[in-house]
Amino acid sequence: MKNQKFENIPKHVAIIMDGNGRWAQKRKMARIQGHFEGMKRVEEIIKSSSDLGIKVLTLFTFSTENWNRPQTEVSMLMNALAGLMLKKKKMLMNRHIRFQTIGRTNRLPENVLASISEVSKDTKHCNGMILNLAIDYGSRMEILDAFLSIAGKVKAGKMELADINEDQISKAMYTKNLPDPDLLIRTSGEKRVSNFLLWQLSYAELYFTEKYWPEFTSEELEKAIIDFNKRDRRFGAINKKETKDEQG
Repeated sequence: MKNQKFENIPKHVAIIMDGNGRWAQKRKMARIQGHFEGMKRVEEIIKSSSDLGIKVLTLFTFSTENWNRPQTEVSMLMNALAGLMLKKKKMLMNRHIRFQTIGRTNRLPENVLASISEVSKDTKHCNGMILNLAIDYGSRMEILDAFLSIAGKVKAGKMELADINEDQISKAMYTKNLPDPDLLIRTSGEKRVSNFLLWQLSYAELYFTEKYWPEFTSEELEKAIIDFNKRDRRFGAINKKETKDEQG
């Protein structure tokens, strides 16, 4: 069913939630306060995305590079993340939202792993929107893991070199059960993808906003959807107008 406000709703929206620290610093607050404010925005955007009819929402939550931040900040972020997942579990279940994560797990603290396991298990029956958190995620690492998996199958005789194609590579990615993103949103004014879903973003529309993540409200999400509806998604082909002009 089409959303009444928009002709086209992207099936998969991926968001780089950037600018928490800078938002706090501009207000002469501790960086961690910016992260706490950003976490409030997460719930709002999850609910809005579900209401809009978006099928998959992927949030870049913690990158492989984020481990290089001060240890106190990392520890506070991890503890806050573990608590947030459990706190919002009931909301996810009430909205029939299925929870999952992508990324490596070997470096994550036990409380984060326990929260991921509990919320994933308790929402696995949900058939609404998929909420996909990228935690300890880096796209180059994902691609490396995919190729190591494929190489292992070839070495074990379970796959021939001739069988390796784009489809097989996609199936080896962390996102193998998800459609590729239709729309990538990045907040804070930065205009780069920062090692996020490099394989999957091949045909995604990119939307950059000057708003810091704590300022990214439901109204800002709708602005991104409005912009998405103005795009002519041709996937390498030509649009109908150009075809008619050539025929004329």
